[in-house]
Amino acid sequence: MTQLEFNQLVNNHSLSLRAHALNFTKDIEDANDLVQDTMLKAIRFYKNFKEGTNFKGWLFVIMKNTFINNYRKAAKEKTLVSQEENISSSNLMYSAERNTCLSKLVIDDIQKALAHVPEVYSIPFINYFEGYKYHEIADKLQIPLGTVKTRIHVAREMLKKYLKTYTQYAEVF
Repeated sequence: MTQLEFNQLVNNHSLSLRAHALNFTKDIEDANDLVQDTMLKAIRFYKNFKEGTNFKGWLFVIMKNTFINNYRKAAKEKTLVSQEENISSSNLMYSAERNTCLSKLVIDDIQKALAHVPEVYSIPFINYFEGYKYHEIADKLQIPLGTVKTRIHVAREMLKKYLKTYTQYAEVF
């Protein structure tokens, strides 16, 4: 089978691949991305396909493995902590626990900084910090979802200004 014939065969299976991808992703855009990744991998590694075997099954295995690899990669990226990340409980607690003698001071400074943030911003931020989702905070406070996101963002920016010293201190290490 030539490369051109192989490419046409892959293209002929695009509809069934799209339907199968939708079962994995539950989102049309993500499904389209998964189909594209699958087709590119199939075309790139066409020499690995053994003629006479189940072509559609081979494509589905590529898709399944691609989906799993993408999922693992996304999960791993979410666990990485960088300096540019927004203030979160895990980041603050990590920095506070690195040096136990500073721990109390850091937590006191965070509380002082939070006290300077107006309640309209601090309440949604504290709820988010405690693990509530945006929509849960919106329901709890009876305000629009966009307002919750804006207020949390503003609170983060205010806290970054108040806690600027710790950002500079972290750069030393």
